[in-house]
Amino acid sequence: MEKAKVYFTRKITPEKVVELYQLLGKELPGNVAVKVHSGEEGNQNYLRPAFMKPMVEHVNGTIVECNTAYGGERNTSEKHLKTLAKHGWNELFRVDLMDEEGPDIAVPVPNGKILKEDFLGKNIEKYDSMLVLSHFKGHPMGGYGGALKQLSIGCASSEGKAWIHSAGTNKDQYTLWDNLPEQDAFLESMADAACAVVNYFKGNMAFVNVMANMSVDCDCCAVAEDPCMKDIGILASLDPVAIDRACIDLVEKSDDPGKEHFLERVNSRHGKHTIEAAAELGFGTMEYELIEI
Repeated sequence: MEKAKVYFTRKITPEKVVELYQLLGKELPGNVAVKVHSGEEGNQNYLRPAFMKPMVEHVNGTIVECNTAYGGERNTSEKHLKTLAKHGWNELFRVDLMDEEGPDIAVPVPNGKILKEDFLGKNIEKYDSMLVLSHFKGHPMGGYGGALKQLSIGCASSEGKAWIHSAGTNKDQYTLWDNLPEQDAFLESMADAACAVVNYFKGNMAFVNVMANMSVDCDCCAVAEDPCMKDIGILASLDPVAIDRACIDLVEKSDDPGKEHFLERVNSRHGKHTIEAAAELGFGTMEYELIEI
């Protein structure tokens, strides 16, 4: 597999997101889903709707989300819709909670390391393509969150999220936390689930990672640590594996004193294994060319 192109700018503005997307040379066809993280109630670090506005408008996209599989303000459709509205998403965009109503759709993972199928909110069937607009940051369980997490955990229904977290043994969000699998099985399940979504859209995808507000905690945390590193920039690619690998490399090469704390979160959860597993599945490569704009 040839090196993937990853475009990078150190300037973080809404307009730069659009500029990097345009450099990809990929016009997303048809009805475009824009996958974002809506932000847990109480979280201070998630990317706000206003920042997303020029990019979403550029592709005439619909903001899509799915319910969570843990306690909070987004684990039922009723609560999640209220949180989306409270955070201002509905004011600026069309919003689709893809698993608001069932049944989920099962998407096969023919060569999955752990999972043989992934469960997505059924409204994903409305869309011809997807822009994955990710906030790159740490994560309590995965080590980090970027494009691969948005594809896997992010696009999965509530039951699908439980399925991934349990390495394909449990769909019940209320009991799964009592018997979690060993860490690599969870990370490989994330890679499997990400593969399922990439296969579903048959190449009609693009990925943007925004390296800002870089806490060791995810936007799913109601009580999250404040960012431990200075903002790094924006990246865009057609390859979800390469873009996440490039983000990790930028952190590792940074001279920011906060990087050790950030990398402790990544490495203590073996977070880079998700990238390695995804590359082994063949829907992306860790070999990339970073093109700074």
